[in-house]
Amino acid sequence: METLSAAKSGTFEIGGDLPVYRLGFGAMRITGEGIWGPPADKKECLAVLRRAVELGINLIDTAESYGPHVSEELIAEALHPYPNGLVIATKGGLDRTGPNEWPVDGRPERLREELEGSLRRLKLERIDLWQLHRIDDKVPEEKLFGAIREFQQEGKVRHIGLSEVTVAQIERARRFFPVVSVQNRYNLADLEWENVLEHCERENIGFIPWFPLATGALAKEGGALTAVARAHRAAPSQIALAWLLHRSPVMLPIPGTSKVKHLEENMAGAGIDLSEEEFESIA
Repeated sequence: METLSAAKSGTFEIGGDLPVYRLGFGAMRITGEGIWGPPADKKECLAVLRRAVELGINLIDTAESYGPHVSEELIAEALHPYPNGLVIATKGGLDRTGPNEWPVDGRPERLREELEGSLRRLKLERIDLWQLHRIDDKVPEEKLFGAIREFQQEGKVRHIGLSEVTVAQIERARRFFPVVSVQNRYNLADLEWENVLEHCERENIGFIPWFPLATGALAKEGGALTAVARAHRAAPSQIALAWLLHRSPVMLPIPGTSKVKHLEENMAGAGIDLSEEEFESIA
């Protein structure tokens, strides 16, 4: 039986001083329907978090808005006191008005409120990686980025990342603070942010693809993805994960789930080595 381990995904140093295995865990799905309220099976979600750490995952991505608050609270309940080397990344910048509703709010006072809440819920004195969920175009960037810089200067945030941003936005933010991670939507069915990924590679910025396992029409029977999956006796989603890991050394996929079985299935994708020919044939 194959040994499951996040170590098979390789390593990356976030910000040059936070070594993590490249396969992480996204904690959005350990909430209720519409990413709202508590999960239907809290016990299973707690088991998922503990199993993730058992399998070597040392990057867990969450956000103040997941629940809201629910994901962060469950992480602390399941894992605190945290094992050495565990990096918990969280985000701020979105309000929640109901299930599947995500209004952007980048006012400095709101971001500070979210940060303080995250520190309290996660039982941390400093967030290792705090990421801005969205840039709020209603707030001047100098005010927005200046507030985030203050969080870092105060010692409440170690490293800073951005989400759903262009190369130009990354570079404008870097005038205020080092950007160590970028979290944009990216998967086999959606390569829109390829230029941002390439920029992250050049600058050694961690690229955290959200919705990483989407395959779209590529998973149809008879396609290259299914052929490669069959050759490896794997599911198309596992090959999609292996493809991401092969694509770039700065790629940090964070597939999420609320089931231990699915977590273990995703972990198996980290152990699949694609040949260059297989990689090129898929996308």
